[in-house]
Amino acid sequence: MTPLLSRVLTAAILLAVFVPAVLWAPTWLWTILIAGVVGVAAHEWARLSHFPALPARLYAALLTVCALALPYVLGTQWPIFQNALILLAAAFWLGVAPLWLLGRWHAEQAFLRAAVGVVLLLPTWAALLYLHTRGPGVLLAVMAIVWIADSAAYFAGRRFGRHKLAPAISPGKTWEGVAGALVALALYAGVLSGTIGLPLLPLFAAVAGLLYLSVLGDLFESWIKRVSGMKDSGDLLPGHGGMLDRVDALTSTLPLASGILIWLERTA
Repeated sequence: MTPLLSRVLTAAILLAVFVPAVLWAPTWLWTILIAGVVGVAAHEWARLSHFPALPARLYAALLTVCALALPYVLGTQWPIFQNALILLAAAFWLGVAPLWLLGRWHAEQAFLRAAVGVVLLLPTWAALLYLHTRGPGVLLAVMAIVWIADSAAYFAGRRFGRHKLAPAISPGKTWEGVAGALVALALYAGVLSGTIGLPLLPLFAAVAGLLYLSVLGDLFESWIKRVSGMKDSGDLLPGHGGMLDRVDALTSTLPLASGILIWLERTA
């Protein structure tokens, strides 16, 4: 099987599992599924950070338990904690992550890596829970931004890629791939605007901003893998690598998209 076919087949299987879960899973089941994703991604992050085997498993177990228990333990305080996680993610992705990549930081200290893993994964988990409560259409519409951008960048980069985006971080990514993603998302914004009646220009601006965050999340994980001397975060998903390889762009886009929706709800 060719790498491209393996990639497409894995994506099709993931969608066949994920989309029905979005559409029909009750809140308790959705919480369990997303906690499982957090646990797998946390273990892969620990491996990228070169944690020993036992601490890596304990780290993954701790984040999984947090993802399962926190909404119920916090009760009425859960929305406040959820908002705090989204603000934490916004501070990291808008402030820290660009400086991290510009400075080529290694930051290999175990405590720092463990803290960054929490900042990457728990806000993403909180965003997935929040978006699920807004309805399957909202969740799928937001996640489609990342899926469309990733697919368009992949194929446009393979066909037209000439100019490297960040060769010291991820040699395979090109400016032509980013341009292809932007064109695809412009079309997607047009479809959304016609479907839900939102003004096209603000919607396109929001989608373009999320594309920037998507690229940033992808580059951030690529840099961590390069520093760690690993090609993929794992081998769970043929053609894609590990779970963290599949959700890297979501860690940067979903919390910020949720923050935008929360702000719109409060100002409407």
